[in-house]
Amino acid sequence: MKNQVCSKCGEGTYSLGSGIKFDEWDELPAGFSNVATFMDTVVGPSDSRPDGCNNSSWVPRGNYIESNRDDCTVSLIYAVHLKKSGYVFFEYQYVDNNIFFEFFIQNDQCQEMDTTADKWVKLTDNGEWGSHSVMLKSGTNILYWRTTGILMGSKAIKPVLVKNITIEGVAYTSECFPCKPGTFSNKPGSFNCQVCPRNTYSEKGAKECIKCEEHSQFSEEGSSECLARPPCTTKDYFQIHTPCDEEGKTQIMYKWIEPKICREDLTDAIRLPPSGEKKDCPPCNPGFYNNGSSSCHPCPPGTFSDGTKECRPCPAGMEPALGFEYKWWNVLPGNMKTSCFNVGNSKCDGMNGWEVAGDHIQSGAGGSDNDYLILNLHIPGFKPPTSMTGAMGSELGRITFVFETLCSADCVLYFMVDINRKSTNVVESWGGTKEKQAYTHIIFKNATFTFTWAFQRTNQGQDNRRFINDMVKIYSITATNAVDGVASSCRACALGSEQSGSSCVPCPPGHYIEKETNQCKECPPDTYLSIHQVYGKEACIPCGPGSRSTQDHSVCYSDCFFHHEKENQSLHYDFSNLSSVGSLMNGPSFTSKGTKYFHFFNISLCGHEGKKMALCTNNITDFTVKEMVAGSDDYTNLVGAYVCQSTIIPSESKGFRAALSSQSIILADTFLGVTVETTLQNIYIKEEMFPVSPSQIPDVHFFYKSSTTTTSCVNGRSTAVKMRCNPTKPGAGVISVPSKCPAGTCDGCTFYFLWESAEACPLCTEHDFHEIEGACKRGFQETLYVWNEPKWCIKGISLPEKKLSTCETVDFWLKVGAGVGAFTAVLLVALTCYFWKKNQKLEYKYSKLVMTTNSKECELPAADSCAIMEGEDNEEEVVYSNKQSLLGKLKSLATKEKEDHFESVQLKSSRSPNI
Repeated sequence: MKNQVCSKCGEGTYSLGSGIKFDEWDELPAGFSNVATFMDTVVGPSDSRPDGCNNSSWVPRGNYIESNRDDCTVSLIYAVHLKKSGYVFFEYQYVDNNIFFEFFIQNDQCQEMDTTADKWVKLTDNGEWGSHSVMLKSGTNILYWRTTGILMGSKAIKPVLVKNITIEGVAYTSECFPCKPGTFSNKPGSFNCQVCPRNTYSEKGAKECIKCEEHSQFSEEGSSECLARPPCTTKDYFQIHTPCDEEGKTQIMYKWIEPKICREDLTDAIRLPPSGEKKDCPPCNPGFYNNGSSSCHPCPPGTFSDGTKECRPCPAGMEPALGFEYKWWNVLPGNMKTSCFNVGNSKCDGMNGWEVAGDHIQSGAGGSDNDYLILNLHIPGFKPPTSMTGAMGSELGRITFVFETLCSADCVLYFMVDINRKSTNVVESWGGTKEKQAYTHIIFKNATFTFTWAFQRTNQGQDNRRFINDMVKIYSITATNAVDGVASSCRACALGSEQSGSSCVPCPPGHYIEKETNQCKECPPDTYLSIHQVYGKEACIPCGPGSRSTQDHSVCYSDCFFHHEKENQSLHYDFSNLSSVGSLMNGPSFTSKGTKYFHFFNISLCGHEGKKMALCTNNITDFTVKEMVAGSDDYTNLVGAYVCQSTIIPSESKGFRAALSSQSIILADTFLGVTVETTLQNIYIKEEMFPVSPSQIPDVHFFYKSSTTTTSCVNGRSTAVKMRCNPTKPGAGVISVPSKCPAGTCDGCTFYFLWESAEACPLCTEHDFHEIEGACKRGFQETLYVWNEPKWCIKGISLPEKKLSTCETVDFWLKVGAGVGAFTAVLLVALTCYFWKKNQKLEYKYSKLVMTTNSKECELPAADSCAIMEGEDNEEEVVYSNKQSLLGKLKSLATKEKEDHFESVQLKSSRSPNI
């Protein structure tokens, strides 16, 4: 400053000229500050966030600084004044999408940077450092590194790491920066410091590195001190298997873990076990053969081998079933590689992360317990064999591996997938000790894949080998339908009209190969062709109830129409107006620290002829939208399904400008069927999950499943959507989840939804309305038709028009009634008179009989004359008349009653007085 000239920095120091650099993080450098914020003004109950965010901060870790591990929002802030425009550059590790990581700048007018494309930092692969740079304007710039964790379970999140922050644009540097411990500069005018090699060290501002004592001390690369060499133990060596020799033998060799830091000359130290023990080599893997040599080679195209026999060509009419099956581990396969990586330094670079061990491959020793031990498998593509190209299903292949973990600490095994070398994403992870088990990942597209297994014994910062015996073992890895695969067997081809040798002619889409004739035959209607089997009619799998297959029999789907018979009544449903994607935002919920979040569901009820229309994405920001457009479905954060779920952090929750989504998962990618029953293929809808429907209209259930399995859902996830007729909710209606399971699921594997809408009602039929007849006016009667109330139907048939019909007037019926009444009155009078006259005759006969008896007590009464007395009528001719009128019949009945009465009386002289 005194001379106003630029001078060279001395030895042991460095300068960027017009910039500053922060590469030492033993403590927070001057000018940096931590601000923990919680932007929500209204959060859950106070006991849901007992500690708040007061103790959350970025933590210096020596070579880097580490973000907080909780779900608080913490900003690392640095303010700098630039005399001219410049830039900021930093290296970072960001592997967990359960954290939102943003970098942004505010200038002296409190304005953020012009574009938000640079605001969101992209994810990096496990164990790799990425870089990020942003242009700076002149003036005061405030730099923010801000992270927000999302904890919705017990799974811990992996923090963001930042190192080597460089800011260019300062007008001048008024002082030189001393080299940090473990580095040195031995020339004036240096713009950086060099790292001390192994077994040397340096203090701050060193001009050179000092060697450690050769036999008693050691140091890692870039160390600030030397450490005493410990006695050797079993944790300091490992065994390997040599390649097979010409005799088919392999030797077991023991080697010290490099770099060797232990001493053998101490009293309690162990020696390296003797090497050279010979064992029989394991056989070659299926599809390989040693051909008399000491190593296994892949079988040539068109040939196959089970690993113990020489490669043979497939017979005519057959083709090789390509893939990889690794189950013997004498040498690492050619398409696999292994490495070691440490986030803080490079002390395990060049080491093998995994070691072959005969019938399995296991994690290696590494340099320290927090190293990432990495195993990669590269496959350029997946494509079904020729005979299976007719099976146009969405599944192209699958990778399956059998593994177990043996851990005493917080070890984690990660399984990751990289598609087309774009970005590596964690598919599944396992923590702690796990018993021997298999895991399968399904491939849906023909692309270049790199599968990665990364094992870490502990994620805590440690530079020793306390958990060296914690390991993971992989027993077998199988990949089907690999483009550059080998064959362990052959499969029959479909016979073509022009076939020569072993060439195969693929069947048309939707056709299977008949076993007896090897001819192609089309699958029956409403069946789909299995991607795993194309031989025999059993390869055509029936679609579920209420579903149909596509024209090429590749998949089953619903056309949004459904028919059901109920009590001799046909119910027809049309869900086409609900075929567009339905959405449900459920919540809010709160994490342990009070972060508000929502569960967001997208439901594609019928899709579009098998195409899944529901989309969910991670991090709804400017840069992801750009990548989604550019990469289309290659962008791995975008998932398409029948049902998918995202976790939404609202904009007001953390001070973000827009709502953010994370943890997008597929709940259903396969349609199973539609029925009114509550069960379908082990998916059961408990009726108490939802309130009972108030109508007699049966609910319709759509069933789906996800082909992706997880450690908690070994059979994949299942989804059931209950469609309920509700005339009070028109249009798209309302989607809800059970009150007992506010997240839509109670076990994390089966999801339930209730979709209420008028569009879910059956189509109207003639049973849904009734007629009302009006009064007869001027010879015409009007008939109206009205819907039954409440109306439990929609669309279908329309109400008939009102009907007019002729009718008789009221005067006519009055006349008819009067006539009938008069006739009835005359008839009654006639009958009354007749019976009165009959009664008089009977009284006369009775009196005559009594008088005769009293006059002659001791004599029998004279017999009645058969002649007709004077004044009597001939009654018998009425009784015995062949053709009786109505009046005659009545008279006959009356006469018969009287005669029967007298026939039952015996007239005896002894009882005549009584008579």
